[in-house]
Amino acid sequence: MATHRFTPSRYHLSIGSHEPALRIADGDTVITSTIDAHGYDETETQVIEAGNPMTGPFYVEGAEPGDTLVVTLDKIVPNREYGWARTIVAPNVLEPEYVYHLPPEDNWKVARWRIDAAAGTATLAEPADTMLGALVLPIEPMVGCFGVAPSRGQAISTATSGEFGGNMDYRGFTEGVTACFPVFVAGALFHLGDVHAVQSDGEIGGTGIEISSEVQFSVQLKKDAMVQWPGGEDERYVFTVGNARPLDQAVQHATTEMLRRLQREYRLDAISARILMGQCVEYDVGNIFDPAYTMVCKIPKHLLPYVA
Repeated sequence: MATHRFTPSRYHLSIGSHEPALRIADGDTVITSTIDAHGYDETETQVIEAGNPMTGPFYVEGAEPGDTLVVTLDKIVPNREYGWARTIVAPNVLEPEYVYHLPPEDNWKVARWRIDAAAGTATLAEPADTMLGALVLPIEPMVGCFGVAPSRGQAISTATSGEFGGNMDYRGFTEGVTACFPVFVAGALFHLGDVHAVQSDGEIGGTGIEISSEVQFSVQLKKDAMVQWPGGEDERYVFTVGNARPLDQAVQHATTEMLRRLQREYRLDAISARILMGQCVEYDVGNIFDPAYTMVCKIPKHLLPYVA
């Protein structure tokens, strides 16, 4: 197991079978950096056009279609003083009549936030004339867009998401969380980027507080694991992720994957899995701004049987 310090020199605006930026092995750790959603780095210099630029991809030796790539987000640390966010609420989460009160897209303004990573705070700096004053929020750095190359040679825009992961904008993908992805191509080709210092559920503003960052992650391979959708776990929950539009289809994918996961990984029989889910499932909403929506199906870990 090795630790790689990787400085990216190019980025991708799609997740696909791009030339590997670095080859790593099962059990390895990578320390790297990401730039913000508009392509600005830690010096606030734009190094690529906007569109959730991805660091990577990282080729994991031995990964094959049908495997599962497990990624632990060891550290996520903003690496510059200011982040930015739009000042809108997404039209699709509002009553249609209210949408007429929103500014046109070409007049969407941006708020500027001062990030103090050491103190763990984000302070509203601009605009300075709102009734919020210098609003201070605790930061909860998260990875908004990450995943593996999809099947059949596809390269899919980082604006959206699918079975491979992508722009899920789930605020649960924070430091210490373990995420899992189905592998579709040799090497998995793992991409990541689009870190937010703070974000609402649903990313209903169209952005979180967008920031460049230092990220450390570790990888593990599970052979022939038969995962069909992304998922993960934290200290309290096991969760599965569905990405689709309309929202009910995303719910269907996440819920069905949880049923499969309880039977596959926790060895529950079908009726036990259904009974448990029928009374104990919790749902979180991920992205409901972009072309595909994200829903997360969760089960508290203390309710699950121990499996050696």
